[in-house]
Amino acid sequence: MKKKKTMTWAVAMAAVLVGLNSCSLDIPKEVPSSYETITVEKSDIELPIKFSAKMKGQSDVTIMPQVSGQLMKICVNEGQQVSKGQTLFVIDSRNAQLELEAAQANLQAALAQENSAKLEYESNKNLFEKQIVSRYMLDNSQNTYRQAQASVSQARASVNRAKVNLGFCTIKAPVRGVIGEIPVRGGDQVSPMTKLTVLSGNTMMDAEFSVTEAIVETGVQSGLNADDKKKHIENLPDVTFVMKNGTEYPHKGRITSLTGVVDASTGSLGAKASFPNPEGHLFSGIQGTVVLPFSQKDVIVIPQNAVVRVQNKSFVYKVMRDSTAMAVTVTTTSTGNGKEVIVNSGLNVGDRIVTEGANNVQEGQRVLFPKAEKNEK
Repeated sequence: MKKKKTMTWAVAMAAVLVGLNSCSLDIPKEVPSSYETITVEKSDIELPIKFSAKMKGQSDVTIMPQVSGQLMKICVNEGQQVSKGQTLFVIDSRNAQLELEAAQANLQAALAQENSAKLEYESNKNLFEKQIVSRYMLDNSQNTYRQAQASVSQARASVNRAKVNLGFCTIKAPVRGVIGEIPVRGGDQVSPMTKLTVLSGNTMMDAEFSVTEAIVETGVQSGLNADDKKKHIENLPDVTFVMKNGTEYPHKGRITSLTGVVDASTGSLGAKASFPNPEGHLFSGIQGTVVLPFSQKDVIVIPQNAVVRVQNKSFVYKVMRDSTAMAVTVTTTSTGNGKEVIVNSGLNVGDRIVTEGANNVQEGQRVLFPKAEKNEK
């Protein structure tokens, strides 16, 4: 019985094999795929040109006393926002007050002498008209009166000076801004050479930076007269300030000044861009990047991944008529966006180049293939 079953299974397998051999299997053939390509053409592009910059308040003021004395009171804290006219420091005013009182007393004495000299001069004048006193006595009394008047003027000046010195004992903010570091403490002896703090007037901030010679050659020309330079600055686009952590400051700025002379040692000229600071987010001394948009018209722009770099050379693969690739050396300029480059030389409008996968292409390799035809049933 077992032998009969074995033979039946063998016959079945043989029938299957015969059936397979009698049928032609439709096995798909492997068809190579084409590389991604683009046709070169010209377009307009805006380049973000970046400059390292340092912020400074337009009204930064170094606060120093104008009189000597003991620092009695510090009325503000470091980093505090203050308004114009707000009291910052108070210096011992007792000596200044005594000087004012002494000056006022001297003024009263001078006024009394002036009054006496005036009475004597007027008396001698009447007597001279009656020919009772000589011309010499009249002129002498007149000179004495004039000297008394000069003494009064000098005494008044001393009083005013004493009042000013007394006012200097209370130091007030000359501008609205933020208090910087305060290196002194209450009780310190200060003088006109002592730095009390720096008040940063931060309503408007200036980003100071250097414009490179390359930019000078392409648009910011040196040697312009005052009117031409003013018009050129007015026509420059708005600029952006980017913090060191990559955060973009929300308010746009304007370039407000360009020095007229290129620094021979650095090949650059100084520039300032002004930024409004209504929220007080910008502080003097912070560093970042000023971004100036620079328009390029009618240039060849290609994807960055189409450029293959070997050592100090850059090239792209140009697709020939026979669909093979030929390496073409190019010179490029970065657009700053990390995606595209500007081709300065090596390509012409209408050229077809490989983009995606260019790093895997070899010279003379076929990169375009016809699409696989569908099998007809």
